[in-house]
Order: sequence, then structure tokens, then C-alpha cells
Amino acid sequence: MAYDDQLVQAFEGPIAALIFLLGLFGAIYVLTLEEPLQLFITNTFQVGLLAIIFWAGLRVIDMVGIILTDVAYSRQLGIYHFIPLIRKTTRVFFVIIGSILIIQNLGYSVGSLLAGLGIGGLAIALAAQESLSNFFGSISLAADRTFKVGDWIQVGERVDGHVEEIGLRSTKVRTWRRTLLSIPNKVIAGEIVENWSRMPNRRVSQIVGVSYETSQENMAGLIADIDQLLRNNKEIDQKFTMVRFTEFGESSLDILVYYFTIPVAWAEHLRVRQEMNLAIMGLVQKWGTSIAFPTRTLYFHNDMPRRLGEEI
Repeated sequence: MAYDDQLVQAFEGPIAALIFLLGLFGAIYVLTLEEPLQLFITNTFQVGLLAIIFWAGLRVIDMVGIILTDVAYSRQLGIYHFIPLIRKTTRVFFVIIGSILIIQNLGYSVGSLLAGLGIGGLAIALAAQESLSNFFGSISLAADRTFKVGDWIQVGERVDGHVEEIGLRSTKVRTWRRTLLSIPNKVIAGEIVENWSRMPNRRVSQIVGVSYETSQENMAGLIADIDQLLRNNKEIDQKFTMVRFTEFGESSLDILVYYFTIPVAWAEHLRVRQEMNLAIMGLVQKWGTSIAFPTRTLYFHNDMPRRLGEEI
């Protein structure tokens, strides 16, 4: 295993302490001592044993945190940025529980202590309500794996860019204007997030309008050639393509060209789209027609009666 050495090093201290404690207790236990002293030694042994157990538990938490960090980093999981916080929070919670159990084992009442911790925790929660909202928003984003560093996301109308950092309070996004937005995580958690980097492919839907002088035969041939052009391109997803003569427009005969590019990066998507547009222009010329543009034809009709010899 890759973590053998770290595992041995982590438990070396607790195991050595446990062996020392067992040996010391065994050596003292065989002695004939008075009952109060014997009870004190037994309680001390129990407290020491609990301390060693919780010490080993902290080492387990550290090892689990290291393993989860490596796995999340290798798989580019969004929770990677929250693992250190989760580990620290778990350690603090574990230490508090261990301390309470040890105090209780010593014979002290922990009821008042728990009540004080509850009141103090409530006061801290009320004072840090905004920070806690952002923290739980961070946990929500990590659990849903909404996005990761480097993803292109869009949130509402203002946020549109690449994620640069996911923090405990906010997420930083570099916009296309090269500005840096810092958005509270509770805001992102409550909004609809559009992750453009998760697109399996990218859509193109456009209208190619050709001249009204195009004959029926030429239109049919042009449509067939454009359809074949899409099917022969390896950078176009072949699961769904469509080329159809859809409408008689005001100034053109409209052909719908609909397909998805396999490259999703913006620059590569535009490159494929440009190549297709140039090829379509060549096919339009091949079939003896042209790309239409808005035109108006005006007909003048002189309905004034002409009289013989009258100048017009």
C-alpha cells in the first residue's frame, strides 16, 4: 500500500504509550495497596487509556484526510478544497468529546459544562450567522460538485467567467473583462449555476438563406450536399444533425443547418464552425445560387388617364 509508512508513523506514538501504560499499570496492580490508592490508580489508568484511544483517533482522522485529499486531487473533485477544513472541524469535535468523557470518568459532573457549551455555541452561531451561511453554502457546493477550479460558469446576469478559487466564504471568478468577482458561497448555492465546461458538445443552429432564383432541383441538391458535409466531418457529433428547407423568407429561401461540434472550447468550436461556413459557401456557389440579402422590389403603376397629345 502507498500509505504503509505513514500509517506506521502515525500509530507509533499511541502504540508505544499504550504498551508503557499497560506495563506500568500491571506492575503497580500486583502490589498490595490501600483501597483509596488502588482506586486512584485504576481511575488514572482509565483516563490514560481513554487519552491514548482518542490520540489514536486523531491520527486516524489525519490519515483519512490525507487519503481523501490525494483521491480528490487526482480526480479533480470540488470537495478537495474543503477537506482541510473538514479535517480540522472533525479534530476539534473529537477533542471536545474526548475531553468531556475524560472529565466524566474522573467523577465530575459534565451537565453544567454541556449547558455552558450549548449557550456559548448559540451565541457564536448568532454572531457568525453570515459566515456560517457561507460555510454551509461551501459544503453544499462541494457535495453537489457543481463546478471545480478552471470551469467556465455563469451565475445570473453578472457572473460569467472561469473559476479561479473556491474558498470557505466565497468563490472567485475571473470574468471575460478580466475583472475578478468574489461571490459569497451562499449566493451561488441559492442560484442556478450554468457550467459551460460540462457540455458534452456544443450546438450550432443557423439559417442559410439563398436567393429566390434558386430552382427546386438546385435547392434539393444543395440540401443533400450540406447534409453530407456534416456527416463527413469527424469533429461534428453524428448523433444528431439536421439540414432542412424550412421557410420562404421575405428575401430568401431559408435552410436550417443544425449540428453539434465535438470540441467545446470556444476557440475550437468557432474554428469548426468557420470551416463549415466556408464549405457551405462553396456548395452554394457549386449549385449556381447565392447567399440572399434583404432586398425590396418597387413596382410603379401610373393610373392617371392619358390624353391624346398629352406629355407624359
